[in-house]
Amino acid sequence: MSERVLIADDHPLTREGLAMAVRLAMPGIAVDSAGSIAEAETRIARYPNYRMLLLDLLLPDARGFSGFLRLQFALPEARIVVITAREDPKLVGIARSLGAAGFLGKREPLDTLARQIRGIAAGEAGFPAVFEDAGAPLRDRIAGLSEAQRRVLFAMGSGESNKRIAAALDITEATVKAHMTAIFRRLGVVNRAQALLALQSLMGDLGDEALA
Repeated sequence: MSERVLIADDHPLTREGLAMAVRLAMPGIAVDSAGSIAEAETRIARYPNYRMLLLDLLLPDARGFSGFLRLQFALPEARIVVITAREDPKLVGIARSLGAAGFLGKREPLDTLARQIRGIAAGEAGFPAVFEDAGAPLRDRIAGLSEAQRRVLFAMGSGESNKRIAAALDITEATVKAHMTAIFRRLGVVNRAQALLALQSLMGDLGDEALA
């Protein structure tokens, strides 16, 4: 089966342009596209081994980096590249701290994007020279959680009950509660409400303007 790249962006013309850049950078690669996080997850369920994901942060069903985190857990081995119309140093810093492979500007010429994508595919870091590492302490604490604990945390952040989290992750409610105890300890909070307040600062209050 051929290697594939997934583009998640809600603008058809942008997806078409990015697909052209990907094909220039990686001849012979198969390119799929999605207009939302949910659609991207459906694509991933069909093909879980995407080599790279180009992700627009401002999708209809995402807030801040919530979509990035969802797809990062769905594609743990893929190189995830944030693609946006604004190179805000704060956003670049967050993306890098969360494990993105690159941060590219939509307004770059096609050949520039292709060159950047080629470098990222080869293992190079694709970030602007200047970025601001904002909010690192919370992200460092979240990074210290196990994968199962992070899944519970972000499901909790989406408002899911313990019962629904257990069903979605195919674990018992007792295991969910055990994970939550570990999460609270790691984040330095004492209950679910405080954990959600801590998570909110990472999941979105960056403003739509900054993500456009």
